[in-house]
Amino acid sequence: MPHTMARPGEKHVTAKGPQLTFHGAAGTVTGSCMEFVGAQARVLVDCGLFQGSRTLETLNHGHFAFDPRKIDAVVLTHAHIDHCGLLPKLVRDGFAGPIFCTPATADLLRFMLADAGRIQESDALRRNRRRDRAGEAEFQPLYTEADALKAWGQARPVPLCEWFEPAPGFRTRFWNAGHILGSASAELVIDGCHVLCSGDLGPDNKEFHPDPQSPSGVDHVICESTYGDRAREKLTIEQRRDRLEAEIKDALVRGGNLVIPTFALERTQELVLDVIRLAEANRIPNVPVFVDSPLASQATRVFAQHAGELEDLTGIDICKHPSIHYTEGVAESQRLNSLSGAIILAASGMCEAGRIRHHLRHNLHRRDSTILFVGFQAAGTLGRVLVDGAQRVRLSGEDVTVRARIRRIDSYSAHADRDELHAWIKARLPISGSLFLSHGEPDAVAGLRDLVQPDDPALKIHTPRLGEVYELRPATPAKRLRTGRIEVGGRGFDWSGPDWQNDYAAFTSSLRSELSQIRSPTARRKAIARMKQVLAQAQAE
Repeated sequence: MPHTMARPGEKHVTAKGPQLTFHGAAGTVTGSCMEFVGAQARVLVDCGLFQGSRTLETLNHGHFAFDPRKIDAVVLTHAHIDHCGLLPKLVRDGFAGPIFCTPATADLLRFMLADAGRIQESDALRRNRRRDRAGEAEFQPLYTEADALKAWGQARPVPLCEWFEPAPGFRTRFWNAGHILGSASAELVIDGCHVLCSGDLGPDNKEFHPDPQSPSGVDHVICESTYGDRAREKLTIEQRRDRLEAEIKDALVRGGNLVIPTFALERTQELVLDVIRLAEANRIPNVPVFVDSPLASQATRVFAQHAGELEDLTGIDICKHPSIHYTEGVAESQRLNSLSGAIILAASGMCEAGRIRHHLRHNLHRRDSTILFVGFQAAGTLGRVLVDGAQRVRLSGEDVTVRARIRRIDSYSAHADRDELHAWIKARLPISGSLFLSHGEPDAVAGLRDLVQPDDPALKIHTPRLGEVYELRPATPAKRLRTGRIEVGGRGFDWSGPDWQNDYAAFTSSLRSELSQIRSPTARRKAIARMKQVLAQAQAE
């Protein structure tokens, strides 16, 4: 049965093969969501939360670009929130079908989604209490913890490499993606058309997991491009521990705290294991190490349950080691404010939510403290602003001066870098249809495209934008049926970069200091008057 789809006022376009629509992670890293429409059913691969600038996050609050009630199933690649974080909203809005994932992902999903629901509720409460929002409409949570647990109840675990039918006309199986516990690439056969979705791919020789595996010779491949323009230094696990040892010693000799923003899932467990190994070898000072994230504690327990499936965990219990203290309650977390000379790991990894913001507020202004970043920082996030060298930032409506030392280790990334992505794609050749490069900022996507194209000059490579629709056929390059969502952001809008709210925060945090540098009080008033005039002119345009 041919498919037709168009916006109001557009001509209907008839597709003879399955359709693919990019609802997220197109022109940006987060919000992964792809809709496949076959002759008999509709299936989503992932349904993730947009993370980054406030403008990008507004996409989470709008209506889905499809009817959730008409989605037959979801195929979930892994439990990171930018891949699963909109599932509770999907269910709340009418999706009643199964969510297929690996068994480890199903175990993690319970805690990841429940935590996300609690964050949504507490974030809405916090925003509504802020003095600078007085008089504005009440902010509503995206979804609740109850919505999240209902979504988790629809999870259906399936082992790796086992074929299953998520919906009529679809056959699917999962392959190890080597990214985090339970992560998978998804192979789909849709009405005879063979498609491979990479999901997020892990680097070679990653702790805990074997290298990624997937089939070759498919019709179409959708590959992530997070580090598509960046090659990292190749380090062994022991060399990485050497780097961590040096950072810990340098931070603690300053007398303050070492604060590490970390992702609760996978990154925390890797860091905990490395800290334990360093402590057991007496390579770092005997100082308290706190994991201040209830979600990280829960995820660590899931890791322990799956220890038999993981590498490098033989003979060690990362849940109960005496070197590590897991904090649970808010009161325990707040008591860390009075510490100096401690190591504090807290989520979230990009500093956009969670207890890390609390610890940044108490440590960023301290010259003796160190903030160590160990993961990717998306454009527009507080983490990216700090890594890029901001001298002042806004935290929960307050200006905070950055005096702490900002450091970064790039060897803990759970993502394949440029060369590893290139090698993974090359191993998938021949690709008889098209290669789609998604899940990356524009420069990363362009860099990977330029690297891959010479391997097969005839291969059609697409770099999709948000809302684009393609027709897929066997052994035939994909045909674009519809352009991106111009009504969202405007033509040429770059979702991956900082937005006006990032600019506003940077401007206002330094405004008082800059005005004080104008010697004459009269001149200061004139400067403020001119700024008001510029705003009035912009409003009139």
